[in-house]
Amino acid sequence: MLNLNSPDDNSNRNSLQDPVSLNVGGEIYTTTLDTLTRCRDSMLGAMFTGQIPVLRDNQGNVFIDRDGKVFRYILNYLRSSSLDLPEGFSELALLRREADFFQIHPLLEEIHRCEAAVPLSCRGGPLGAMLILNVDSKVRVLHFNLRHGPENYELRTCSVRAFTVDLFCTWRAFLALLCERFSYRSSQGHSSPHPCNSRQNRLKLEWVPRPDELPQDQYDKQRYRGLTVFNADVTQSDDIMNVHQNQCEITDMQGFVEELLKVSLAEGFKVDLVTPDPAEILNCTSLRLVKC
Repeated sequence: MLNLNSPDDNSNRNSLQDPVSLNVGGEIYTTTLDTLTRCRDSMLGAMFTGQIPVLRDNQGNVFIDRDGKVFRYILNYLRSSSLDLPEGFSELALLRREADFFQIHPLLEEIHRCEAAVPLSCRGGPLGAMLILNVDSKVRVLHFNLRHGPENYELRTCSVRAFTVDLFCTWRAFLALLCERFSYRSSQGHSSPHPCNSRQNRLKLEWVPRPDELPQDQYDKQRYRGLTVFNADVTQSDDIMNVHQNQCEITDMQGFVEELLKVSLAEGFKVDLVTPDPAEILNCTSLRLVKC
């Protein structure tokens, strides 16, 4: 049971002395006033300098109605001014929420830096996040002059297939991951795709693979661009040339759907709906996945 009859500010300040025993969400901690007031402008600083009355449980421990499991990392940070988390720590979002509640701004900055250092592919995502894919392709007939020599041209015709993919995802970080994994390739080099709008969770990909019968200069003249997928096994130590060598070209829609499934399933998505034939998922025109 809690003693809800807090003493006045003066008696509250005088009653706090080392060591301080805390009951945080049922977890008991023993620490010092120096640690708890390390960040004076935080809520803990205000509580343990007598600016905010404290509550006590029936054992005399100062009671704080917050998550007790991650509070240990907050205490460790206040002691050492260093965020020391175990390998594979998966509660960064909860720790950030608690640090924000206590208004420990230096810790929040450390958490943001820690989150930024985690690759997107290793971050968790919201359960129930939805990914919707719609694909289309059209064949275009291209006429061009093939130069054999001075004033010697031959009229040629070839067909090119233009692919279009419209993606919508409620988990915006996953769209960012796709923009890292896929890349456009043109005469200007490699470039990353971008979401359609900074306020929308949509991504549109358009590319035209170069057929063998179309010379590279004619392909470039039409301002076509191909689509490649990045090999996730390439390490950060690989140089730029090796990275480009480990990009595979997407030459048909089946190849794109296959690569998309590899990425999305690895992130915890499950196939929810396939149109028109669930048995032919690589030949789908529409696909819906849900993160479980």
